[in-house]
Amino acid sequence: MSTLKLDLAERSYPIYIDSKLLADNNLLSQHIRAKRVCIVTNTTVAPLYLATVKQQLVDFQVDEVILADGEAEKNLSNFDKIMSHLLANTHGRDTTLIALGGGVIGDITGFAAACYQRGVDFIQIPTTLLSQVDSSVGGKTAVNHPLGKNMIGAFYQPKAVVIDIDSLHTLPAREFSAGMAEVIKYGILGDREFFVWLEQNLAQIKSAQPNVLIEMIERCCQCKADIVSADETEAGVRALLNLGHTFGHAIEAEQGYGNWLHGEAVATGMVLAAKLAVAMNLLEVSELRRIEHLLAAFDLPLEAPSDMGFEQFIKHMRRDKKNIGGKLRLIIPTVIGHAVMRDDISEDMLQQIL
Repeated sequence: MSTLKLDLAERSYPIYIDSKLLADNNLLSQHIRAKRVCIVTNTTVAPLYLATVKQQLVDFQVDEVILADGEAEKNLSNFDKIMSHLLANTHGRDTTLIALGGGVIGDITGFAAACYQRGVDFIQIPTTLLSQVDSSVGGKTAVNHPLGKNMIGAFYQPKAVVIDIDSLHTLPAREFSAGMAEVIKYGILGDREFFVWLEQNLAQIKSAQPNVLIEMIERCCQCKADIVSADETEAGVRALLNLGHTFGHAIEAEQGYGNWLHGEAVATGMVLAAKLAVAMNLLEVSELRRIEHLLAAFDLPLEAPSDMGFEQFIKHMRRDKKNIGGKLRLIIPTVIGHAVMRDDISEDMLQQIL
């Protein structure tokens, strides 16, 4: 088993990566300090993995909240559903929540844990590639609002992250590809060697070779852990992890949450960010083409929705959380392996790209 550590002093926690972890009888219990546990999952994941996880917890009093599946379910109504369940079942401050599912479940469960009785423990068990390499690590928790994605949330760290690569066997191909957008993001923003490794291991990744998947996920988690350890609340370098997200979140909000998967929107967002960098003479066209080629290899979209122009993008981008003093702040690549934040990009320049 590969074990990484996200170092945040007294709030540090382990990230476990291997196969067959969901059936490990000793892994979860060491991170639960009392006998009450609530598992939050969804209608897709519950039939696949809920019973297996509950078998680990036979010595605990366990109940569950099962939400509908999809990005549209990451909302205040379901947040209230979790809160009402915890209150109705007299969960105390020593309760542990377990997020069993993808990024939607991880985000909403983490936010519920941050808020219930001013904070209870929670554990992440991500079951999608996107959540394994990105959203389960780092303590960003949130729900969506019709006017913006992840606008209501908190920074709140889990007690542990348990990544069982076997859960990827039941993941639809489209969801796997969406996760690869976040994987590729790490190479573009800060690790050219990893980007090259991805280019060289396309076949092994697509055939889900276990050792290759473990190495890929481990490298992503290590990159994110290093960045979060240096900048937990996104005051500086952590903002680079939002490469492609300002454009991507606009697509998700405009198209309706779930119509474009998060990774699909981020893939297109990264292409738009790279095209902007080319227009600013900060990125070589050859680098843009390599980015497009690798994204396309996983069937990810490279073009914005045909019904979205400048006005549709900018109304959402003006609400982006990175903006300060009314200035747009965008992450753009300057070379594969390095990205920067810029706040000098005019709306006129964006209009040319969009």
